[in-house]
Amino acid sequence: MVVMRYNIQTTVYKTKSTTIIPINLMMSIHLTILGYLDILSTSTIPRLIDTLFTMNELEKLNKTQRERLAHIEFRAYFLGGVGRKDILTRFGIGEAAATRDFTKYNELAPKNLTYDPRKKLYIPTDGIKPIFEYSTSRVLSTLAEGFGDGLKEGHSINLVFETPTQLNRPKLPVLAVISRAISNNEVLEVGYRSLSSGETRREIIPFALVDNGLRWHIRAYDRRRERFTDFVLTRISKPKLLHAEKIEEHEKSSNDHQWNSIVPLELIPHPTIQYKETIEGDYNMRNGALKIKLRAAVAGYVLRRWNVDCSPNHHLKGDEYHLALKNLDVLDGNVDTMVLAPGFETSRA
Repeated sequence: MVVMRYNIQTTVYKTKSTTIIPINLMMSIHLTILGYLDILSTSTIPRLIDTLFTMNELEKLNKTQRERLAHIEFRAYFLGGVGRKDILTRFGIGEAAATRDFTKYNELAPKNLTYDPRKKLYIPTDGIKPIFEYSTSRVLSTLAEGFGDGLKEGHSINLVFETPTQLNRPKLPVLAVISRAISNNEVLEVGYRSLSSGETRREIIPFALVDNGLRWHIRAYDRRRERFTDFVLTRISKPKLLHAEKIEEHEKSSNDHQWNSIVPLELIPHPTIQYKETIEGDYNMRNGALKIKLRAAVAGYVLRRWNVDCSPNHHLKGDEYHLALKNLDVLDGNVDTMVLAPGFETSRA
């Protein structure tokens, strides 16, 4: 292990407008290098200075303006485009202020956005590098629920809380391209690793992000298998937008029968539970049952997540089974994901 120290003094930073801004930096950079003595090249140091300059400039802004710049970046990076109207609507500011925000963002990150006059939007460049730090869980929550910007910030509420650990987190650069494809209704070329066929390259048309409780996947049409199916986000690599590719009518989400079919489920306390009123209270049941409606494409995931006994006569044993499916007949032949439902294979027999 080798520790290297570099001193950098009186450097300059060039903005897109070629204005030269002097920066007096007196700092020591401690790098721990594991076998790579040439890690600091002539290109590495300028990039480091760029990052430090951006961080320094962001700190000079008030919190409200940082939030607006973050919103600009979020919409461009994850949704594929952002315009002045988006800022005006979200923050209720004037057009002049919105223009200044876009100007400021482009000063801080001149290579991240480009203006598309046809769409009248700023769209991300292929080499976009976010200047804000994002939390994967909050980004996914924002895409799903439509609030916040996924920014990783500390909590100011004086409450102690703990959430379940997420073991598998999608890579944000991959998620960004996928969410742009969904937002703009575009074809996507991806690398995909599956348990049955290993790694393959394929073209898909994604149209929805789905949280099945344990991991995130996307619902999409798969041109390789010529059908609608699910793709686990963490198994996708090197996504590429195919802007010129046309989406055929049969590849559109309106033709996904499983996605558009709604299945009514009636959940009841498991027969082995002694004090059934406890379970009825847990799930706010009425007349001893919880009635919900789900898309057929996600029904099996929900039944598995909540350990709902779907076996004949509800005979599965175990402390994890608090619920049972009363109307078992809804699974037969109507739900592709029924194989995921606990006990379903037994009921099939």
